Amino acid sequence: MAPERIRSYFFLNQKSISKSFTLGKKERLKSRKLIDQLFNQGKSFSIFPYRIFYQHQPSLENIQAGFGVSSRNFKKAVDRNKIKRLTREAYRIQKKSWIDEKIKNNHFYALFFVYVGKELPDFELVSRKMNQILEKLVELIHENHSSVT
Repeated sequence: MAPERIRSYFFLNQKSISKSFTLGKKERLKSRKLIDQLFNQGKSFSIFPYRIFYQHQPSLENIQAGFGVSSRNFKKAVDRNKIKRLTREAYRIQKKSWIDEKIKNNHFYALFFVYVGKELPDFELVSRKMNQILEKLVELIHENHSSVT
């Protein structure tokens, strides 16, 4: 009986997770063509220890984000994967208010977060920096769209 309770409890917890705090398949930047275009033609800015590339993509249905870490700075794949996991988690938790505003205005973007630091970060640092990054993105996007119109 105990395993059934655990399974049903787990299932109930899985169901109760809000859709807005997920990072689904359609929200991940996977297209090699789109990533190359983003690095070649997109705009970028830095908030240490991240470099962020972004580009307006009217063809997208969602805002898509990709995450990367240099193998030059982190030789072990375990360390690179940990940094990407931390970054994805911080983005997933904080993206809701930013994305709601962009979707409301039909502005879809491709984003790519590159970790350029040389030391393993902790989640607090990554979360704090992600908040600064999203605020700066809102600022830059408002500047771009107000100057176009």
